[in-house]
Amino acid sequence: MNKAKINAKSVALALLAFGAAGSINLASAEELLVGVQIPLTGPLARVGMGTQEGIRVAAEVFNKTNGKHTIKLITVDDESAPAKAVAAVEKLASQNVVAITGGYASNNISPASDAAGKLGLAYVTSGGVDDGLVKAGRKNFFRINNTQGYQKALVGLLSDLNVKSISIIYSTKDATHGLAADVEKTLKAKGVKVAMHAFDPLITDFKPILNKVKLRDKSEFIAMVGYENEYVGILRAARVLKPNVKGIAGVWSLATPKMQADFPDLMPNVYGTAVLPFPVQFSTPEGKTFAEGYKKLLNKDPDYLGQFGYVQSMLLFEAIARAADNGTLKKGGVIEEMRKTDRQTLIGRVQFDANGDNKNFTQRMGQHQGKKVELVWPKEAATAKPVYPGVPW
Repeated sequence: MNKAKINAKSVALALLAFGAAGSINLASAEELLVGVQIPLTGPLARVGMGTQEGIRVAAEVFNKTNGKHTIKLITVDDESAPAKAVAAVEKLASQNVVAITGGYASNNISPASDAAGKLGLAYVTSGGVDDGLVKAGRKNFFRINNTQGYQKALVGLLSDLNVKSISIIYSTKDATHGLAADVEKTLKAKGVKVAMHAFDPLITDFKPILNKVKLRDKSEFIAMVGYENEYVGILRAARVLKPNVKGIAGVWSLATPKMQADFPDLMPNVYGTAVLPFPVQFSTPEGKTFAEGYKKLLNKDPDYLGQFGYVQSMLLFEAIARAADNGTLKKGGVIEEMRKTDRQTLIGRVQFDANGDNKNFTQRMGQHQGKKVELVWPKEAATAKPVYPGVPW
């Protein structure tokens, strides 16, 4: 039996005891402080809060199943700004945290993880996919997702839909620009006609870009590579101008129940990356425990942001516990133990390469259909067929 299967089995057995966890004597457990640097205000607040929910559930589950150690979270809002992200890390370090989880947007994560590295702290995230994050030689940095996983999902969907022409509307930030360029290169190699439209992150009126898509590009599909507030702006402009396209897709933070609940008029038939459909259904012991813990703690069902927050943090908590058991907590042991990670999780098998990247990550594509998010790619994971052609207007 390989190491991943052994680890997964051990975790599953521990989680099966979740309901009886109240009988565990935690009075003698060692309390370990973990920092959460996350955007709770500013333009990234929605995704930050979604990720934080999963982090909180991970701490709750870990504390009820580990039996020897307990995790105490200390959270600092980075206000969606790079300088504030660095300040948050430094503040957390001053409070003696042993590692940091959280972060969102590569331009915030980059300086924050650098600051953590200088302080000898492991830093784990699911909020940054810019390849520069794993090419900069950081020894303390780990992420559970990456650009390649998102690119494969978006291109796979477009290929299955037999899209022949596309307009890609993308933010000039590093992560979004990099993903857009990779998608463009891959699609052009497949013979797809691609029109690129960059926008500054400060833009508020997307109608000029949508006018170009409608009158000049005349593409059959629109891909958005940005963040939540930018998706909303693009979709609102598209509803006004109504370009003659057959579909519209985005990447992270789009195929979520929160977006459907907050913007029901903008989401019908929109595609986005998604690990699971909504409402979610889990078949594994860990998945069921995660969903039950989410419902109990937050009184709602989880989405993929919470799922990512849970996975990244649970892996970190486990590494911290191992380092504590080995007596290496103050000697770089958390970073060393993170590099040894190899187990099945709610997003599949996670292993970190020498640069801290999860080499096994692959995303899926979901579509807002009614009040549900259905998986539509890949076919073997699909819960419904794509509605195509289909747009929100």
